[in-house]
Amino acid sequence: MNIDENHNIMLPVSEDHENDASYLGYMDMIKRLDQFFLFIGSKIPADNSIIENICTVILQGVREQREKYIGFILGGEVDGYKTAKSSVNTAILSAAIALGLDLPYHKIVQIITGALLHDVGMLRLPVEIINKRGSLTDTERQRMENHPLLAYNIVTKELLLADEVGIVVLQHHERWDAKGYPRRIGGEAIEIGARIVSVADAFEAMVSQKPYRNSMIGHEAMKNLLADNSRRFDPNVLKAFVKITGLHPIGSIVQLNNGVLARVVEIRGEAPLRPTIQVLADEGKTIDLLTEKSLFIAKAMNAKELGCQHP
Repeated sequence: MNIDENHNIMLPVSEDHENDASYLGYMDMIKRLDQFFLFIGSKIPADNSIIENICTVILQGVREQREKYIGFILGGEVDGYKTAKSSVNTAILSAAIALGLDLPYHKIVQIITGALLHDVGMLRLPVEIINKRGSLTDTERQRMENHPLLAYNIVTKELLLADEVGIVVLQHHERWDAKGYPRRIGGEAIEIGARIVSVADAFEAMVSQKPYRNSMIGHEAMKNLLADNSRRFDPNVLKAFVKITGLHPIGSIVQLNNGVLARVVEIRGEAPLRPTIQVLADEGKTIDLLTEKSLFIAKAMNAKELGCQHP
């Protein structure tokens, strides 16, 4: 376990990434999507087969190794590729939720595709708006809030993908309480794929490293989502997400009631507070909190606390 100068947890997903085929595949998806986005941003015709292939890899990966792929999001050490990394991560989480909701295969494929492309409209916005740290002017805010419309046009008119995919990117900033954008629709009027991507995108944004704030630990991000109270998110989608990721998502650092520090390595939907954990001081030792009744998670740990205890 490493902690950088900004107190960010830097947990490798495996002991040796070079020998981890799944992680190398994850990195390859990010790099290929980044190239695809370069074409989109430059208005150069892009090959849709790249998106189809990445979608297939994500669906297979999440089906077979869901917890490992979610662990990549919280524990992966990926430098750069900001938009592509965010999009792949959002697609992984969206796939997990869609599978958890037992949606039809064709719908899941559309949702993963929409998740991969949900922010393509941002690629055509001025950099000074995207990277602005202060408040946006009214004009800048209007342009920002129009990016889902721009994304819809790119997806349906330039990439010639199905309208169902376009609707996912168009509506992913709509809110359950109808206070989102661009069309201020709410509730079940929002397509289920867009409701799923909305939750996945929000969680990904909270746990990913940003230049203006430290990444949030998975447990804090989950608490923020659960505090929504049906304002922004579909409560049923949130419930499915909690069942999939647990209250302490894969990769989260926790302290047990006996003071031991550990990393969450496996969760179970029926007992979200009692995952399987790996002791940090003994990487080979795992504890199943479902069977070890005397032990429980006392609190989630943030990197600053870990930095104090492990200088």
